[in-house]
Amino acid sequence: MVRVVFGVLGPTVAAVDGGGPLALKGPRHRAVLARLIVARRRVVPVARLVEDLWADPPPGAVGAVQTFVAALRRVLEPERPPRAPARLLVTDGPGYALRTEPDTVDAWRFETALATAAGLPAQEALATLEEALGWWRGPAYAEFADEDWSRGERARLAELRLQAVERRAEAHLALGRPADAVPDLDAHLTDHPWREDAWRLLALALYRQHRQGDALAVLRRAREVLVNQLGLDPGQALRHLESDILTQAHSLDLDLEFGSQSAPLQGRGAVTSAAPPRGRAQPPHPAPNPQPTTADLWTRAAKAYNRSVAGGARARLESTVGLIRNLAVTGGEGLAEARHHRTAAITAAEEFADPELTARVIGAYDVPAIWTRADDPAAAQHIVAVAERTLTVLPTGPHDTARCRLLATVALETRGATGPRGPEAAREAEALARRLDDPALLAFALNGTFMQSFTRAGLAPRRDAIGAELVELAARHGLVTYEVLGHLIRLQARAALADFAAADTHAAAADRLAERHELPLVGVFTDWYGALRLSATGEPARAETACRAAAARLDGAGMPGLERGLLPLALLCLRLTHGLPPDPDPRADWGPHRPWAEPFTLIAEGRHTEARTALHALPVPPHDLLYEAYCALEAEAALRLDDRTVLERARTRLRPAAAELAGAGSGLLTLGPVERYLAD
Repeated sequence: MVRVVFGVLGPTVAAVDGGGPLALKGPRHRAVLARLIVARRRVVPVARLVEDLWADPPPGAVGAVQTFVAALRRVLEPERPPRAPARLLVTDGPGYALRTEPDTVDAWRFETALATAAGLPAQEALATLEEALGWWRGPAYAEFADEDWSRGERARLAELRLQAVERRAEAHLALGRPADAVPDLDAHLTDHPWREDAWRLLALALYRQHRQGDALAVLRRAREVLVNQLGLDPGQALRHLESDILTQAHSLDLDLEFGSQSAPLQGRGAVTSAAPPRGRAQPPHPAPNPQPTTADLWTRAAKAYNRSVAGGARARLESTVGLIRNLAVTGGEGLAEARHHRTAAITAAEEFADPELTARVIGAYDVPAIWTRADDPAAAQHIVAVAERTLTVLPTGPHDTARCRLLATVALETRGATGPRGPEAAREAEALARRLDDPALLAFALNGTFMQSFTRAGLAPRRDAIGAELVELAARHGLVTYEVLGHLIRLQARAALADFAAADTHAAAADRLAERHELPLVGVFTDWYGALRLSATGEPARAETACRAAAARLDGAGMPGLERGLLPLALLCLRLTHGLPPDPDPRADWGPHRPWAEPFTLIAEGRHTEARTALHALPVPPHDLLYEAYCALEAEAALRLDDRTVLERARTRLRPAAAELAGAGSGLLTLGPVERYLAD
């Protein structure tokens, strides 16, 4: 009887055992086969196969699946008589199962080999691992990398392969062959720089080749990678190894006991203790501890955490996000570092192939956001993509809290974008949060609702209501940062409505909270509001001085999405508001505001034809805090160029904000009453 074997450690293939490959038909046939192998001999219902094969199943999808299965059966069991029951690809209840033996699938054999090697002497283990790693022809289920049904299995097999590479290096070291371990580990770490145990093995291999300097350089590089990409200090094993290398500890020259070493960062998680550095006398009794300072407490707690929680533990990753969240509200370098580490943490979380963990890591970064332009658009797109992938595999009901945080994150990270997804995500997150009756969750969701409240002009009253709810909710439940956010939102909204008495009250409340709770970024926004207020109340000279002072404070605040081009834009708006010559600086860095400044620069140079061309080339203003300001600038340039078509377009956009001050809803600048532009 013909025996069929299957390969999924690379493109999906089937072959006669000891013979040639079988002629599988098109990609859908291979997808059905791969999907059944992922199920590991369990039944996959036909309805599930249809969902997995098509994003939008055609009317005849069930019949097509039956056709694919029939074709696969003819290939896999060519000797089966007509109408005889299949023995390999069987029908069972509502679906199909591939009832192949465990040793006929390369991925299953690989798992068995890896487990077997753990109990073998080093020489036999090395041979077993070499053979097993040779079965890989590429990434597991290579042609189905983008399919949801393969993602968890691909991640699991990839993790096992990384463990096998590291176990092979351990075997080389145990056999006294450090030179054989170095090239593989170098390549391994290039692609997987978070594998803490691989760094340890590489440093040890270099040391055993009498390359002490290179070994220490590797450990320094490991520290840089872990700190800069994950915000984590090296674990206990790496720290002890560095001490031992510096003291040339005798234990480093002893043969390894194969299989006893610590787990890789993404895998088992345990770390092996090493001998303490030699030459240090230990006191017979612990010295009394003086009263610790705050810095001492932080250092001791961090060291205790490093000792107690394994390097690859999920708890460590989730704790890192909490630290990143706290870092973000410090502003400046802290905010920039938080953005970088947040992306790395999300990437690391997704490698676990655990959607619940990924959802927690993404959703734990509930840092209030007030500015509607992303500081790092590429990172925002990446975060949204991971959140959307996680939402597709996280079921409703028991995971509604996690889904709410993911949806709120999507709403926050798509701020300023056009299209329906951001507003949809905001509405769904808010509805979930209200149903779950969780104050912190509702505050997070309302932040997303605020960020998606710029779909047209004239929505300051709506934002004022959001801010009022946030202030009340946050004050009642001790959510300080969201209480500050609520006051800043109300500051912006009341400024847009020319209610400066109320706006002043909210600015003062935000400043008091910021001082009490060490939130330095708040002053950036209240300073800019002070400049706006001076302009709106007829003091342009003082307003310009205040703008320049606010811009100086913004420098280095860690918010490039807000900082770039803001000062020249604010000065242009100030001069236009008060009937002064625009006098735009053609050398200024206008950042994202350049299209709306360009017509004024060209008009100032007498290049009216080019100015008209630039005016007609203006994009649709982004749906963010500067929407009304951009529309007013467009109207002002059109008025100076006597362009009625653009004037009518600007009037249509601005009309819903007739009762507001143009641009004042940003809390940063204003161009005066919208009504003036409508009248002009």
